[in-house]
Amino acid sequence: MNRPGLEADPLLVASGAAQQDLPAQSLYVVATPIGNVADITLRALWVLSKVDAIAAEDTRTTAVLLRRYGIDTPLLAAHEHNEREAAASIVERLRAGGRIALVTDAGTPAVSDPGARLVRAVLEAGLRVVPVPGASSLTAAACTAGLRGSLLTFAGFLPSGSRDRERLLRELAARGEAFVLFEAPHRAAATAGELAAVLGGERRIVVARELTKKFETVQVCRAAELREAIGAEPRGEYVLLVDADAATGADIDAVTRRWLAALAEVLPASRAAALAAKVSGAPREQLYALLARQ
Repeated sequence: MNRPGLEADPLLVASGAAQQDLPAQSLYVVATPIGNVADITLRALWVLSKVDAIAAEDTRTTAVLLRRYGIDTPLLAAHEHNEREAAASIVERLRAGGRIALVTDAGTPAVSDPGARLVRAVLEAGLRVVPVPGASSLTAAACTAGLRGSLLTFAGFLPSGSRDRERLLRELAARGEAFVLFEAPHRAAATAGELAAVLGGERRIVVARELTKKFETVQVCRAAELREAIGAEPRGEYVLLVDADAATGADIDAVTRRWLAALAEVLPASRAAALAAKVSGAPREQLYALLARQ
């Protein structure tokens, strides 16, 4: 049984969570806090208290969170080493009319975390997957970074092989768009060196560490300063946000881009860039560089 009186909790009552549908034969993908336990959502608490079982990356970690909120829903282990077997069992439980929640140790499942294989198995079985959104280090970092433009590539954790890492970093750098990496502390210094080598010294980078935790830091630096920003003894999980290359025109709005393209059809690139700059106020050099890449 779950905590008595949960339905009467004033915040849950105000949210209307108890009046929402909780369809059977559904997998609920539930985001949990990435550091600050207060970031759990009211809907997440309600779902976790009402499903038949919770599939967890580490049942011990999830048990601590559940005890804090007086929830005693049974736990199932579903991690990267048993995900295939766990998926088959969970699909059968859902087919029988069950409701299962999926959580990881922190953040949103299946986003650089276990869970994608389970979600795919449920979808392929013709069953429903319901997102219960919440904390995410990706969005938490991105909203603090002030990135240029509207394009953002999420690369997550880099491959372990050095050649694959270098190939991916060079590809991301060459595209000129903003991109995001996750990195563990024991590899952060090495990644800083690799990034600096492919980006050039002036590319803007935002280093976010220990987001939502007591020692949270968000620091802006240039690629040449990245090693120093991370430090000799990195600690905590890192989110590295590489800003768009200003020379690519990544922060040029869609209307200006359309004007630029139309003008370039009838005018030389230099003249088209000059006219578009006069109308839009965007730097002529940026507009010209954008045409040169097309």
